[in-house]
Amino acid sequence: MTKRTFGVIGLAVMGENLALNVESRGFPIAVYNRTASKTEEFMATKAQGKDIKPAYSLEEFVQTLERPRKILVMVKAGAPVDAVIQQLKPLLEEGDMIIDGGNSLYEDTERRTNELEPTGLGFMGMGVSGGEEGALHGPSLMPGGTASAYQELEPILTKIAAQVDDGPCVTYIGPRGAGHYVKMVHNGIEYGDMQLIAEAYDLLKKGLNLSNEQLHEVFADWNQTDELNSFLIEITADIFRKKDDQTDGHLIDYILDSAGQKGTGRWTVVSSLELGVPIPTIYAAVNARVISGYKDERISASKELTGITGKFDGDVNEYINKIRDALYCSKMCSYAQGMALIAKASAEYDYNINLPEVARIWKGGCIIKAGFLGKINKAFSDNPSLPNLLLAPEFKQSILDRQQAWRDVLILANSLGIPIPAFSASLDYFDSYRSDRLPQNLTQAQRDYFGAHTYERTDKPRGEFFHTEWMQG
Repeated sequence: MTKRTFGVIGLAVMGENLALNVESRGFPIAVYNRTASKTEEFMATKAQGKDIKPAYSLEEFVQTLERPRKILVMVKAGAPVDAVIQQLKPLLEEGDMIIDGGNSLYEDTERRTNELEPTGLGFMGMGVSGGEEGALHGPSLMPGGTASAYQELEPILTKIAAQVDDGPCVTYIGPRGAGHYVKMVHNGIEYGDMQLIAEAYDLLKKGLNLSNEQLHEVFADWNQTDELNSFLIEITADIFRKKDDQTDGHLIDYILDSAGQKGTGRWTVVSSLELGVPIPTIYAAVNARVISGYKDERISASKELTGITGKFDGDVNEYINKIRDALYCSKMCSYAQGMALIAKASAEYDYNINLPEVARIWKGGCIIKAGFLGKINKAFSDNPSLPNLLLAPEFKQSILDRQQAWRDVLILANSLGIPIPAFSASLDYFDSYRSDRLPQNLTQAQRDYFGAHTYERTDKPRGEFFHTEWMQG
């Protein structure tokens, strides 16, 4: 029997599609799923006639693979990944490698890498973005972990990744948990992006009273611009065109306004707090999903808590353009926050992450792919020590040119009582970052007053700390 080049464990939708992707690039593969009936179903349908070898035990699966074995694990994050690793370890030999392609917490990937590398096994935590279609036709891949394992895997990964004008959407992110860290922040940016688009939709629909047909036209037009061309804007335009198959209306109007989440956004917020990096747009997006879950309470509250019920009486087309500009400015802030967090984590954890490459591999195959990622790549390539994306010449000028429209949109939302937490957080971030003096001098005075926490002085060198006996007058 001819040995298989690559193996996939876990045949849920993402596992199936990645297996089909690998096989379609000319690599014979083996597949295994804990539930044998799932393997049988896959072989009888999607895998029929393809160069895919099913296995019905891990021992059989491992024996079908050529050495060094390359095994992609696509099971639920957490304990299931650990269980598969423990089952595989006694069956593998030095130089074999395991790739965790799920949305694992980067700290788990750190632990697994540290446990497996001393045994002679390679381990990679690889972020995979692009959803079902990306997995099948070409995702954005963010592998981190054992460097030698990546070298072995590179010929396969570069073939299965999405392809853009400057190469495949994959690069070695860094050691240990670097790949899953970048994927986590990618998802945090995705949360921010989706919430900002949702707020723009709310303003256009509730504020400007646009129909679904008009919303489709607006988002389709925005997707043709250099600033907003992106996968998320594209699918948003499509969503407004979809008719409901149970009524005469559009499906969007019958979807419950309670959003789910799988944890990566929350992890991003927690990490930002631990590292001391402000990401208010992403935090607002996570919080918006949380409060959306209080549907019954919100219905009850809406009957008792009356707010402003103003009516828009301005120029509709003018404000469509202003909302577009506010969306772009806010999106820049979301990406700036994410890239700043990655940079801080890279320094803190010795990941040595290449920020221009991160922006480049997000240009295709992934959920946050956008036209302006090329500009982000260029900004960090031109100035590797750039402290914040907002300071890159092009992005700086873009915001300065649009900030009045941005502010006008927030005024409009407030006057109509429409919540826009991510738009507001983005503008607050911009205004805070550009302020040479914030009111935290009072905060430090208060902390010193009640807890003797000390403070620094503006007229003394940084690093000198002082305490005052405030009660003595």
